[in-house]
Amino acid sequence: MKILIVGLGSVAKQHIAALKQLEIELDVYALRSSRDALPAEGVTDLYSFSEAPQGLAFVIISNPTHLHLQTITEAETLGIPLFIEKPVLRHKKEITQLGDISVPTYIACQMRHHPCLQYVKALLGERNIKDVQIYCGSYMPDWVPGIDWKKSFRANKDMSGGVHLELIHEMDYCYWLFGDPQSISSDLRNTETLGIDIIDDARYDLQYDGFSAHIEVNYVDKTPRRTLEIMFTNGSKWHVDLLNFTITENDEEIFVSEMTRPDLFASQMQYFLNCIASETKPMNSVQEGCKVLTLALS
Repeated sequence: MKILIVGLGSVAKQHIAALKQLEIELDVYALRSSRDALPAEGVTDLYSFSEAPQGLAFVIISNPTHLHLQTITEAETLGIPLFIEKPVLRHKKEITQLGDISVPTYIACQMRHHPCLQYVKALLGERNIKDVQIYCGSYMPDWVPGIDWKKSFRANKDMSGGVHLELIHEMDYCYWLFGDPQSISSDLRNTETLGIDIIDDARYDLQYDGFSAHIEVNYVDKTPRRTLEIMFTNGSKWHVDLLNFTITENDEEIFVSEMTRPDLFASQMQYFLNCIASETKPMNSVQEGCKVLTLALS
């Protein structure tokens, strides 16, 4: 299988690892921004889309978010599916500039493939919800050990936007589970904890028919946590621990998965490959990704 990658950073390498985990034989081409870029083993460097070989299966777009608009527009001309790292774009105005896309697209939000969230989605219709609490906190300096994290694109508000976009997974799976809210309010702020000019704490209140959902994501929690809590009108509560792949109901374990984080990327990639093989439109297309982006930027 031939694939083209735009943006050969750590996230792209996770997607390559996912394909290898699926035992896919790969010919990997990478569109490089500079001829001075360090070579990667097993990767053929290209410097323009016009150099792309015939027979490509799809394109992975995983360069910094502020480059997505131009990259998606250029990659569409190849006429093959696009696997786009989240968030789809950086600004609301870019949604209008992007317009309609004629090829299949998928916005990579691997949490939709998390077995705990799939369990929740399958059984939600049997319960009446009272309240939802969604949390994801981690400490940005710990994200990539051994490098100057302040030089990362994630620490640059013009390139990444901030935690509300980098951790848009929480908004995405809230939308996936519960749908479009009736209203939304937000508090996007810089706590100054990290000493950089970027949104490092984002909080949302989404109002649904009969319940509300609160989302909090941040870069400043030194104890990583990723949880979903759903309170039901009958007094019971689900606590979903997304890092440890478990669900408890009223402190009693009701679901546990042996899946690991790399497995999430492999499951997501298998889903995308299945869509290509069956010529099925993937969920979370550019249009849906733009809807989630609009909520995150509210």
